[in-house]
Amino acid sequence: MNTESLKTIVQEIVKQARELKDKHTTEKDAAVNYAAIFSQNDREYQGLLEPAGQIGKIIQDTPTGPLFEIGGIDTVAGQLRLLKIRKPETTRPERGNADFTVVVYPIFKKTYLPKVGFKLIERKEYEMIELIDPSFNVRAYFSHPPLDQQLGLKQGLPNS
Repeated sequence: MNTESLKTIVQEIVKQARELKDKHTTEKDAAVNYAAIFSQNDREYQGLLEPAGQIGKIIQDTPTGPLFEIGGIDTVAGQLRLLKIRKPETTRPERGNADFTVVVYPIFKKTYLPKVGFKLIERKEYEMIELIDPSFNVRAYFSHPPLDQQLGLKQGLPNS
């Protein structure tokens, strides 16, 4: 796989996740903060790592796969600067996910968490709301605080 193919996959994941978000919320202007490609098998996972490394650097190595800070990919939901390549998992059959930044998270949480398809995931340092709709091949997330803030990255600028 080359970098252009990788960018196309990422743009399609963000596009579909935005459609998912727009179908279930009124957060039409929420910008993408982070995206992940869910590798479908080990071969694809290995094939995605090289082009991801060509457009960015690993800033966090997690048990589920590396997180890259990339120079930026134009998407329908804004510039993407954080990309994760996830190892294959049976619990993640979709193509990937995008994480969107909502302006007033507490109101978003109160409004949407009771609705079908939304689920709260709590972690030590942050929480996120997951949105799954079986008619989509992606997931959407809404993290608080957003991942770029959790990592201390400058908004819109590569961390040098």
